Amino acid sequence: MQKQYRVAIIGLGRMGSTIDDELPAGSPAYSVAAACAASDRLTVVAGADIDPAKRGAFQERWGVNELYDDYVQMIRQEQPDLVAICTRGVLHAEMSVRVAEENIPMIFCEKAIACSVAEADAVLAAVGSRNIPYNTGVLRRFNRTYHQARAVIANGDIGEVRAAVHFAPTNLLHGHIHSLDTLSFLLGDPGIESVWGELLPRDVEITDNRLDKDPNAIYQVRFANGVEASSVPAGGWEFEIVGSRGSVRVLNNGGGILLRCANDERGRAFETVPLDIPAPHSSTQFCLEDLLDAHEQQRPSLGNIQVTHHLTVACLAVAESHRQGRRVTLADVDRDLYIFHV
Repeated sequence: MQKQYRVAIIGLGRMGSTIDDELPAGSPAYSVAAACAASDRLTVVAGADIDPAKRGAFQERWGVNELYDDYVQMIRQEQPDLVAICTRGVLHAEMSVRVAEENIPMIFCEKAIACSVAEADAVLAAVGSRNIPYNTGVLRRFNRTYHQARAVIANGDIGEVRAAVHFAPTNLLHGHIHSLDTLSFLLGDPGIESVWGELLPRDVEITDNRLDKDPNAIYQVRFANGVEASSVPAGGWEFEIVGSRGSVRVLNNGGGILLRCANDERGRAFETVPLDIPAPHSSTQFCLEDLLDAHEQQRPSLGNIQVTHHLTVACLAVAESHRQGRRVTLADVDRDLYIFHV
C-alpha cells in the first residue's frame, strides 16, 4: 500500500478549490483540492483563508472541517506533509519563505513565486537551504503532451535544435512565466544566458523601480546551449521547436502534437509523422505527486526551486531589458525592480 500524505491548502478560492467549475464537464482535476481527491496518495486535511465565506464553501464542497484564518496556526496545529500556496501572487514569496521556515516537507506554490529578484532570492534561500521539494503552478511542465515533445527533441528526431517559439499574447509574470518555463522544459532546462524584451504597449515606463500592473510583453532569449527562443504575441498558446531535420509543435494549449521530419537529404522538405496523443490527465495531480516522488526518492522535483528561481529572474529580465533598451543578462536585473502580480 502506498504511503498517504496529508495536504493543507492556503487560499481556498480558484486554484485551491473552484477552478474546475470553469472547465467543461469531465475535464481532468485542475484545482489542488480536486487533484488531491483524484489521487490515492493525497488527502486534504485542512485549509486556511482570511475570508470566512470561502472557508465555509470549502468545507461544504470538500468535507474538510479543519479550517483556519491564520495559515501559520494551521501548519503548526495540523503538521501537514505538503502545503499548497494558492493565494494572490503578491503573497507567494512571503508565504513560501514562511512555510519553509516551518520545515514543511513539500511545498506547492502558485506562479509566479515572486514580484522581484530580491523576493525570489529569499524563496531560493529558504527552500533551497532546506532541500524542500518545491513545484509551482507552471502546469505545462507536468503535461504529458509536453513530455512527449521533449522526448522527441531529446531523441534527435528533429535534428539539432535551431530555434524555439511561443505563440500567444500574454502578460509578463502571470503569463510569460508559463511560456519561459515551457520553452526551457522542452529544451531540457539548459539555462538562459541573455534576454531582450519589450513591455507592451512600448511606451510603458517603469517609475520608481516599480510597475503596479502586470504588463503584456514580448521577448527573445538565448539559452546556454545556443538556442534562440522568441515569443510571438498572437496565437493560442502553442510552442514550436525547430531543428535541422524537422520540427515539433504542441498544438491547442497541449491538446495535440505535430511532428514533421525531413524527407530529403538537404532537410528542406518536411512530412508529417504520426504520433499517439497522450490520454487526458490531471497536470495538477502529476505536479503534486512529483513532489511526493521527489521526497521519497530524495531527488529534485521537476520544477525545483533552482529552476523556478532562474526562470523567475529571466521573466523580470524582460522588464529590465525594456527599461534599459538593450539585451541584458540575468545578473543585470535590479534586485528591487518590482512588478505587481495579482
